[in-house]
Amino acid sequence: MLLGMVPALLVLLAVLAALVALLLHVGDLVAWATPFADDWTGGLRDLLRLGLAVLVVLGFVVVSSLTFTAITLTVGDPFYEKIWAETERMLGGDVPDQGPGFWTSVKDGAALAGTGLLLGLGVFVLGLLPVVGAVVGLVLGVTVSGRLLAGELLSRPLEARGMDRVARAEVLRRDRATVLGFGVAIQLCFLVPLGAVAVMPAAVAGATMLARDLLERPPA
Repeated sequence: MLLGMVPALLVLLAVLAALVALLLHVGDLVAWATPFADDWTGGLRDLLRLGLAVLVVLGFVVVSSLTFTAITLTVGDPFYEKIWAETERMLGGDVPDQGPGFWTSVKDGAALAGTGLLLGLGVFVLGLLPVVGAVVGLVLGVTVSGRLLAGELLSRPLEARGMDRVARAEVLRRDRATVLGFGVAIQLCFLVPLGAVAVMPAAVAGATMLARDLLERPPA
């Protein structure tokens, strides 16, 4: 289980380096994106740009959390495969071995990262809404990214049973609330410093247990 933290730690260091670079330049970025506010009164202009800066950073966190999961699961595949297999044995029965292979996992990870980029852009655009933009962007960002994270983590135990994307989606619909809650909880843990490093091994094991539970339920 401890070895499962190594890939997460390496990826986290890269993400933190990118975050530091963003924090150093987010003020210039927001000012460049809002030239229309140059003539506003100081307080109103600063309030707008502060709110947008917060949303830019939030968008980066959303994107990086999704990218973090995709990259970490790919880089640390041998570690997480062992955790998944041990969890399957602990739950009883044979370990399924109909997985999609390395390159399919890479492709799925790239798709998740692309979705994260679009989500981050969406959070930024929502932030342009007066008054409610920051709150709506925060709630939507955490909720949607949590759902995507859950789907990515659950893909391994389901793909190992020979399920394609359509079949996996049907399984996840059997208990939408639990799947969403699982993903949002992980997403919130990722927001805590070093939370992603500590949580990833447990998230892989938890996803395996949740997949078993969903498979035992009747189709929605």
